[in-house]
Amino acid sequence: MSGDLHHLLSNELGRPGFSASVEPVLRITPGTGERIGFETSDAVYAELHEHHDPARLSVPINPVTGPVYVEGAVPGDALAVTVHEIRLVDHGWSVSLPGTGALQHVMGDGMFTRRVPIDAAGVHVTDRHVFAPRPMIGCMGTAPAEGENSTIMPAYAQGGNMDVTENTVGSTVYLPVMVEGAYLSIGDIHAIMAEGESSFVAIEAQGTAVVSIDLVPGMGLRAPRIETADDWVFVGLGDPVQESIRRGYEDAFAFLVDDHGWSRGDAYAVLSAVGHSRLGGPTGSVAPDPLHPFDAVGAVTLHRVPKSVL
Repeated sequence: MSGDLHHLLSNELGRPGFSASVEPVLRITPGTGERIGFETSDAVYAELHEHHDPARLSVPINPVTGPVYVEGAVPGDALAVTVHEIRLVDHGWSVSLPGTGALQHVMGDGMFTRRVPIDAAGVHVTDRHVFAPRPMIGCMGTAPAEGENSTIMPAYAQGGNMDVTENTVGSTVYLPVMVEGAYLSIGDIHAIMAEGESSFVAIEAQGTAVVSIDLVPGMGLRAPRIETADDWVFVGLGDPVQESIRRGYEDAFAFLVDDHGWSRGDAYAVLSAVGHSRLGGPTGSVAPDPLHPFDAVGAVTLHRVPKSVL
């Protein structure tokens, strides 16, 4: 045990991919309440700040720490990963990667980097702008049934680089299990990130995500969902964006009708009244063209059901 943690996984265990072919770094029994610290890395941003040259990188982009093998998890189940705490170090990074993000055309071909101090006053994004930290986890996922999922883009049914602000302290993230043991990995902490992440990078920071893991047998998810204090949030994945929206709303509808016994008419009417949706992270929901690895295809969308209606 490390302090108040039962397990601390160093960012030296980070790697760029979600896969069941990797030897687990930890095996845990779900439902015990054990707290696991996943330390993440900001090394890639430190190197970009030093060299301003992606060709000189010696470390991977968006490594995830893990994987953790969850005893008893089998395909068809879901992991319930509760985020208890996100511990930040004393700085973060703002970086523009040429060819990425919604602002790539106005930022041009040069690389902008900034080391962003983090202290008791907040996150010092500029000399004049200090914001209260709103730490969140960009990348959390389980292993696919075969092969390896990217930790950069797209987002997958098993999670991955979703970059949604709801993946934060107090939330529980539900992820489909596709392989025995699930193989959970976590990375890409942000000190603060606007919804939609215009820059594709946000204010990245090294940190430690403290989570506990439960298992929901037979939950049968086709995409991640997130439980916050006030809402259930259903992640839609599809191409084009209309397909993503449709799938997210269908999952919200099934949640009300199948899980809570509502009539179809009641579910339809309530979603029409208070079932808000918006675009999620910028990573897309379909693998990009290999020649353009940062060009997102499809969309991540989020669909919200207030707990108050249940």
